[in-house]
Amino acid sequence: MQYDVVIIGAGVIGCAVARYLSRYDMKILVLDKEEDVCSGTSKANSGIVHAGFDAVPGTRMAEMNVRGCRMIHELSESLDFPFVNNGSLVLCFDEAAKPGLQALYDRGQKNGVPDLELLSGEEVRRREPAVSPEVVGALWAPTAGVVCPFSLTAALAENAAANGAEFRFLTAVEKIEKQADGFAVMTGQGTIRTRFVVNAAGVYADVFHNMVSDQKLSITPRRGEYVLMDREVGNLVSATIFQLPDKLGKGVLVTPTAHGNLLVGPNAQDISDKEDTETTQAGMDDIRQRALRSVPNVPYNKMIISFSGLRAHGDQGDFVLGEPEDCAGFFDAACIESPGLTSAPAIGEYLSDLIAEKCGAPKKASFVAKRKGFPEIAKLPPAERARRIAERPDYGRIVCRCENVSEGEIRDAIRRTPGARSLDGIKRRVRQGMGRCQAGFCTPRAMEILAEELGIPMTEVAKNRPGSEMLRCEHETV
Repeated sequence: MQYDVVIIGAGVIGCAVARYLSRYDMKILVLDKEEDVCSGTSKANSGIVHAGFDAVPGTRMAEMNVRGCRMIHELSESLDFPFVNNGSLVLCFDEAAKPGLQALYDRGQKNGVPDLELLSGEEVRRREPAVSPEVVGALWAPTAGVVCPFSLTAALAENAAANGAEFRFLTAVEKIEKQADGFAVMTGQGTIRTRFVVNAAGVYADVFHNMVSDQKLSITPRRGEYVLMDREVGNLVSATIFQLPDKLGKGVLVTPTAHGNLLVGPNAQDISDKEDTETTQAGMDDIRQRALRSVPNVPYNKMIISFSGLRAHGDQGDFVLGEPEDCAGFFDAACIESPGLTSAPAIGEYLSDLIAEKCGAPKKASFVAKRKGFPEIAKLPPAERARRIAERPDYGRIVCRCENVSEGEIRDAIRRTPGARSLDGIKRRVRQGMGRCQAGFCTPRAMEILAEELGIPMTEVAKNRPGSEMLRCEHETV
């Protein structure tokens, strides 16, 4: 089958490109080697919506960051995903370092970040009583926020699918060949013909770029480790707390999440393995010590999980967007590290408009710009909750006690398009297993529901990709 655009990668960037391309009359296919959307870098990051004061003025990074921040504010309503506009503070601990705060303020002004403000130490502590008494000043950015990366990615994907984009999972791209009329994208499931390719493959974007261009890219996986704490302590700080980089390093952040947990991290370690997301005791200790500089009473005894993610660090120091000079029709979204999550909608809009202009695709009159999120039954007003349960009794059967997730919500996560095909897929959509017990109680029932909905035996229910099945059946021979 011939496509207009094949997008490699179903992370937040690939799904944003798909969503904005689906405004046009085009045949779109999104490929991913994993079993679901949001299975790579997009699933393991800080979830911060950066205001845009950090990026170097005049770069793609600065442009996309500031515009993406504005767009996420709007998209959170139209696509119905969790976003909290809590603002951010960059803390300074030394009077001699205050010019660094001024430099960030000035950079933010050049980038067009609105409402930035320089605060004294006393003003910071009035806003955030938990911060260190050593703080002598801070940069306040009220447009910053926190978003759920899983919900953002799923919302973009669902809206793209509702507007005609196709998704194909467990389909690894092995080779790309430039041809006279477009590209041949060779996968383990066969060859796909397309007029255009969008390379949104995260830490693998250099691999695909280098298949078609002599202008080589190099991406280094940069691993960052995190500690997530229980919602019981999620209100320790209200804003996202950064540290002004100094001779001791860049520091780590302390932030509430969009769902009310407390998150600390990340550190940064350049590695060679594009799949290595291990966590280490040394990394946890490093994060702990550096976070205590900002917030001395971080309650590490409330930790519920640690995790790590990989950032696609490019040598250029900027996002790589658009066509290489020697390969027309191949559009990179490469070297997308922080603030990539914030920038995703702007990148999606930018690349989709470039492609649509190049091929002359008209906009659809039938484009559906809105999407409804999951109902979160436990959070509804009592009368509305009773009405929903009367219509669907499975909304009244709680499976995940920590997060109050019902059987109905789990079934919804599986039935949507693209829907969950694994336990991780359910977890990212409706938070079953995200709470204090980390799925210790609810996994068996979630497995049963997944098996029922997909029509598969329990032995085929996987945590994520094939090979991560939860049960094994062994037969004794007599």
